[in-house]
Amino acid sequence: MDITQSTVVCVVVTRDRTDQLRDAVAAIRDQSRRPDRLVVVDNGPDPAVEAVAARSGIPVTYVPSSTNLGGAGGFALGILTARALGADWVWLADDDGRAADRWTLARLLVCAHEHRLAAVSPLVVDIDDPEQLAFPLRRGLRWVRRRDELGPEVLVDGVANLFNGALFSAAALDAVGVPDPRLFVRGDEVEVHRRLRRSGLRFGTCAPALYLHPQGRDDWAPLLGGRVMVLSPRDATKRERTYRNLGYLTAQPGLRWRRWPDASRYAWYYLAQRHDSSGFREWLRCTREGRGERFPVGTPLPSSTATSSGAVVHELTSTRAC
Repeated sequence: MDITQSTVVCVVVTRDRTDQLRDAVAAIRDQSRRPDRLVVVDNGPDPAVEAVAARSGIPVTYVPSSTNLGGAGGFALGILTARALGADWVWLADDDGRAADRWTLARLLVCAHEHRLAAVSPLVVDIDDPEQLAFPLRRGLRWVRRRDELGPEVLVDGVANLFNGALFSAAALDAVGVPDPRLFVRGDEVEVHRRLRRSGLRFGTCAPALYLHPQGRDDWAPLLGGRVMVLSPRDATKRERTYRNLGYLTAQPGLRWRRWPDASRYAWYYLAQRHDSSGFREWLRCTREGRGERFPVGTPLPSSTATSSGAVVHELTSTRAC
């Protein structure tokens, strides 16, 4: 497909973060290759959000949802809207991140064309320190935390951070589908990453294309001097949902092999490092519920929870953990 003739629709999911949304939309508007349309999914209708969308300077479709669908549900709704509008490419953006410069989208399109990628992600860097990655990146047996540790590669093949500036072709979305709304808070990106891998489509990260996002390292706990990491959010509700979603993910084809390594790591974290048997029992309970697809009814989270609480690194696959 001729990228110069392609229709690009940018999808932004937001809730209660008008100032950050304004910055994100400004970065989208200022792209050298501007999207043809902007879709703003508002996870809690707010006239201020609608006003930001209306003043974007780009043809816009504002999609209010009276139900907080979370990041997964919001992106599912936005992707389906973009496809209904005839998008050849869908550019996914959260409200708390933004393109680092005016060349981000153009670089993604060129990279996808030159390397024949079905989906391509920018390199997501810390908004406060762009030399640091926003989320640690697993490369083989080591963790990469800085841009200079990636080396000179333009394309990091088979690795992608999917909900922070990633660009999907329509063909990829038709093959992979939309995020699972049940994975509220965390795990939604890992699940789409799993499907993308199993589809056989080629994807990767375009290192010269940069995307700014608040760092997500604080929810990680190091083991064995940092050689191993576990994800343990500080917020109790988010932690419970993270563990339940982890259980669901490790019961799916392509991720089942992670079940016992995860059990070993969390057993070490709770029993050997923290001496917290109740915490380990909570992990066991939640992961068992997830494997049984027993998800909670409703979404009892703080009303300010906007999307999927930011992308966290695929610990389960390659760049973001559940």
